[in-house]
Amino acid sequence: MSDRVVLAYSGGLDTSVAVRWLIEHEGVEVVAVAVDVGQSADRGGEDWDAVRARALAAGAVEAVVIDARHEMAEQFCVPALQANARYEGKYPLVSALSRPVIVRHLVSQARLHGATAVAHGCTGKGNDQVRFEVGVRALAPDLGIYAPARVWGLTREDCVELAAKWDIPITVTKEKLYSIDDNLWGKAIECGAIEDPWAPAPDDVYTLTRVTETDPVEVIIGFEAGVPVSLDGTALEPYDLIARLGRLGGSRGFGRLDMVENRRVGIKSREVYECPAALALIMAHADLEDLTLERDVHHEKARLEPRWAELVYDGMWYSPLRAALQAFLMETQRHVTGEVRLRFDAPGTCAVVGRRSPVALYDHDLATYDASDSFRHADAEGFVRLWGLGVATWSARQGPGAQSGGKAVAPEQAGEVRGEH
Repeated sequence: MSDRVVLAYSGGLDTSVAVRWLIEHEGVEVVAVAVDVGQSADRGGEDWDAVRARALAAGAVEAVVIDARHEMAEQFCVPALQANARYEGKYPLVSALSRPVIVRHLVSQARLHGATAVAHGCTGKGNDQVRFEVGVRALAPDLGIYAPARVWGLTREDCVELAAKWDIPITVTKEKLYSIDDNLWGKAIECGAIEDPWAPAPDDVYTLTRVTETDPVEVIIGFEAGVPVSLDGTALEPYDLIARLGRLGGSRGFGRLDMVENRRVGIKSREVYECPAALALIMAHADLEDLTLERDVHHEKARLEPRWAELVYDGMWYSPLRAALQAFLMETQRHVTGEVRLRFDAPGTCAVVGRRSPVALYDHDLATYDASDSFRHADAEGFVRLWGLGVATWSARQGPGAQSGGKAVAPEQAGEVRGEH
């Protein structure tokens, strides 16, 4: 009996060709495992019967579809939201979030089917090879790994021809060679015309963010302990909330990203993303934190958020550092409870127009300048004097003040003391 390999199967061109290639070149049996992480949620979901049929047509001995939509939403999207995670300050980790979900089920299915290895359809240029392989080695270091796209030397045009030769039903053509990956958190598009960073992305790459509604709309998102729990007062599970918000924002053209990013393997890549729900939720959540987090906690969290995002982007979801940072982030979310009002305007804008919380640290009587002001202004003089004491001492001994006999120098005179004009 041949060894069995569990393949991360998307139903797309590369993984469909990979099924047959593994059979013919490695002599293994292939179990195709497709994981539903909310891809095509805007269109009612993927046609999983067609995906299974495609895998079997390619030669898989078995094709398994796993429903991980709520797992993706609750255990991966929500932590990313609580981290306000955007790699390089832009990308909200669309593909990077789904890979550890898929890895978890690949390992589980490998055990169930007695497989000795797992496989993926990633190339040697991409980030996903890192995410799949590091994740597998973290959870099951005994399993082997096959990466056919890294060794077969085929172009996408070659793969299209092989799929036709092997009678594998695919939807990609030579004329439209985009590589698309989507899930509940958004959609990533690359290859083809997109590879020229000077050229605008062709309009046909956008499917989630086409303007179909032009009237402005406001929506209220409710949070409890950093978790989005309601939309306009209606309680929703995270999966349903994310999906609905994505459709609403996308219908106003909101959520597009066009960027050049630094891949883990050391190359720059032009990427196009559509992430209406992710970007809107991060905007709302970060704004609510402005209202509810204590200053030092808020600043330290902002310092660590890019590191969390970088770890996930780099395939380190199952790492001790990511887990340690997660514990800190979870502690910061205890009081991130309240509501944020977002306004969507076509074409493509979204803004926070209101926020409130029962545990807000904003105190109107302290912040106001009207008659209800309760701030003790007399306390400020001593505070400011002590706050600036170190700078004043430096100035008198070593800075501008030292050149005037240790006497204080007015800021507007400092330039003259230093010979500046």
